[in-house]
Amino acid sequence: MIKHFFAAITGNVVSLIGTVLMALSLLFIGALLIMQAMGFEGGAYLGIITFVVLPMGFLAGIFIVPLGIWLQKRRDAKAAAEGRPVGHLPIIDLNRESTRGVLLGFVALSVPIIALAAGLTFKAVHYMDSTEFCGMACHKVMEPEHTAFQRSPHVRVGCAGCHIGPGAEWFVKAKISGSWQLIAVALDLYPRPIPTPVHSLRPANGTCEQCHWPTKFVGERLKVRTHYQDDEANTEVKTALMVKVGGSAGGESHGIHWHVDPNHTIRYLSDEKREKIYEVELTSIPEGSTLVYKTEEPAPAGTEWRTMDCVDCHNRPAHNYRSPQYEVDLALSEGRIDKSLPYIKREGVRILTETVYESHEAAREGIATAVKAFYAQNYPDLADSEAVTQAGKALGDAYCWNNFPHMKVTWNLYPNHIGHQDTPGCFRCHDNKHKTADGEKIGKKCSTCHNLVAEEESDSKLLQELGVQEAPPEPAVEEGAAPEAQTAATGT
Repeated sequence: MIKHFFAAITGNVVSLIGTVLMALSLLFIGALLIMQAMGFEGGAYLGIITFVVLPMGFLAGIFIVPLGIWLQKRRDAKAAAEGRPVGHLPIIDLNRESTRGVLLGFVALSVPIIALAAGLTFKAVHYMDSTEFCGMACHKVMEPEHTAFQRSPHVRVGCAGCHIGPGAEWFVKAKISGSWQLIAVALDLYPRPIPTPVHSLRPANGTCEQCHWPTKFVGERLKVRTHYQDDEANTEVKTALMVKVGGSAGGESHGIHWHVDPNHTIRYLSDEKREKIYEVELTSIPEGSTLVYKTEEPAPAGTEWRTMDCVDCHNRPAHNYRSPQYEVDLALSEGRIDKSLPYIKREGVRILTETVYESHEAAREGIATAVKAFYAQNYPDLADSEAVTQAGKALGDAYCWNNFPHMKVTWNLYPNHIGHQDTPGCFRCHDNKHKTADGEKIGKKCSTCHNLVAEEESDSKLLQELGVQEAPPEPAVEEGAAPEAQTAATGT
């Protein structure tokens, strides 16, 4: 039986090729798996060979073997009907010089061709992992994400580093998912806008934690945000918070990074967008105890449980879209908009939000025209100044960096869960509405995560001492002025 089966799968050229392909594929897969089990780190590209190329070769062999048997039976039947001898395999006589020459020539040509094909395959896969390919190959689809990425702190981290991470398993998953995305782009089937969050994203311990150490004790960090008021002078004010980042110290976790303490697990039940949370489950591993915090509102159908990790708060680490207010503040702070332009903060936000444009070109033209029109009507002397022209350009940039008509991406479409300024963020759980059966609440105290140092202040003495804010200039006193005038001017 076994002898007959072996003869069948090797009795003709086609089946023999399929059998050799299957045998070599299994041999190499086994060898590579043993190497990985012994600690050999080959990265994602070795994984391509182990889990993609070789299995494809094995499956191809499975298809080729029965095809060869079927073709051979047809040839045998036809030869028998015509009275010709039945021969399955060609006869290769290596005693003949011509046969040896053909065989050596075939081998000599095969080696460089195989090497060239392997190199091209490696380069192709490497290119598909590049930021250029991810962000620009499907330009219109990924334009919003790629634009935001170029302004992020992670701009020097490749897309694959965060979306795939090391190892072959997630590489294969990403490429399978990418195959459908390629079809969707080609046939114009992709959704507009792209929905978030990405539910198939790899857990943070396989991506974020390759670079970051969330349990490391960071302690407290001073965070200062510069704002500009809506008055004529665009008065600069600062808000400062001492943020309790925390971490693990003395065997216990403190601060915000308490949430990623390995000694407990947090799960939550939320809607598909993870913006409304109905239940929170806290399991303390050493004690084995579990607390469940619920809102009075019952969870509707379609909710799902998720184990909390970094991206539940840091959900826009490399693709953060800013609000109009933030963009104008940033442009003023960086000098891209002249602070001396009257009411530019107020008018900048108004102009950015009052009109929805059909294209970036229309947005830049319309915004520049609106800025010039305001100053032509209210401050004619400034209408044609370089400062007004530059302000129009900066506001046009801000609009185009956050709005993409083709993908239906508009201001504040994608919420950032860090903090709670523009979106609920922390207040999804810390709202005093999630309670245990005994009435214990997930608190909403500001001091849990930060201490307020200054709020919308233009002359904070503490910030001046820290060198964060300049002291206001002392009023000038004319030489020879009366002592009472000096006292009034200096306050002494």
